[in-house]
Amino acid sequence: MTFPETDAEKTWAGAVGAALLALVGGSLLFPRTVYAGFVWQYFWGPVYADAHSAYCAAYRGGTIELLQSAAACRGAAGVVAYPGYTAVSEVGYALTLIVAVTGIVFLLRRLDVGDSLSMLYALFPFMLFGGALRVVEDANDTVPAGVDPFVQYPLNALIISPLIYFTVFAITLVSLVASVFVARRDLVSGVDSYERPLFAAGSAALLLTVGYLSYLSATTTYVEFHPLITVVSLVGATLATGIVWWLTTRYTPEVHLGTEKGGALIIWGHAVDGVSNYVGIDWAAELGLRADLVPKHPVNRAVIGFARDVTPMWLQHYIGVSWSFMLLKLVAATFVVWLFNDEMFEENPRYTVLLLVAVLAVGLGPGTRDMLRATFGV
Repeated sequence: MTFPETDAEKTWAGAVGAALLALVGGSLLFPRTVYAGFVWQYFWGPVYADAHSAYCAAYRGGTIELLQSAAACRGAAGVVAYPGYTAVSEVGYALTLIVAVTGIVFLLRRLDVGDSLSMLYALFPFMLFGGALRVVEDANDTVPAGVDPFVQYPLNALIISPLIYFTVFAITLVSLVASVFVARRDLVSGVDSYERPLFAAGSAALLLTVGYLSYLSATTTYVEFHPLITVVSLVGATLATGIVWWLTTRYTPEVHLGTEKGGALIIWGHAVDGVSNYVGIDWAAELGLRADLVPKHPVNRAVIGFARDVTPMWLQHYIGVSWSFMLLKLVAATFVVWLFNDEMFEENPRYTVLLLVAVLAVGLGPGTRDMLRATFGV
């Protein structure tokens, strides 16, 4: 089996090779322009500054200086990078995602897997794992001054956004290839398909991550443990999904024609996001947290702000305001599930399954993070 073989694969491989050559070669030949002015300022510098909990990081002639105030950053010599995203980095990561998804489609074709919803179910625990791993980084940021972080540089860079997405992607990809190898070589008795070992690998990663957070809650003072928040969030998400499933099955059954039970899983994943927001923002203090959480994302804030404006104060006391975002997530997820029909699966099943994986991940990953952040008080 050779790669690249088809014209599409050759084009993809050539484009990736040319991009890598331009970045590596340009960084070596023109370090000030390509590395310092592009790679450092927009990609590696923000991660480096975040990993060291600095206000910014200045790069000059191979020397890195960590700065802790806005004034120091403004007066710094060299190229200054700040934690977080920029317009340039967001475009770069979006292009990387497109290239990566295309490569995954080629890989799935070569492995002859991923053309059914069984892959969506097998990857389910990896989405929970991704959200839980983000909470490890959140907990790392809560370490008091004078105490060494339990995950230090350079390892902590692997769990800082956006590198954490590459970390989870790499772990998932290795697990997929290994699972296919195990299943087809009959290395484990009774395992004749890749889905079971893949699901087991994701579950193991999730259990290790949550177990580590539980260990921190038992051995430190800055990581707490409020299990009732997880219980309420998961039960609430399941009840919400059940109501949506009953309503759509009874009144608009065409919603589930393309995805069947896979659609219920996607709605549940987004319900976890919506319910965990509702619980964390309106009821966290009642469930044991020191204070209610505050919405951070612009869309979340806008939707909740609208609900606060139109809901009478006396009613807010009983139902809160972030129910609006939960309702929006449920409606949006149901609508997206409705878009997937039989024709999509027939024309390009692997690409369709990957889209479903992405739809589930963008709801379940952030939802798991919000739920576990509140659970562990970080």
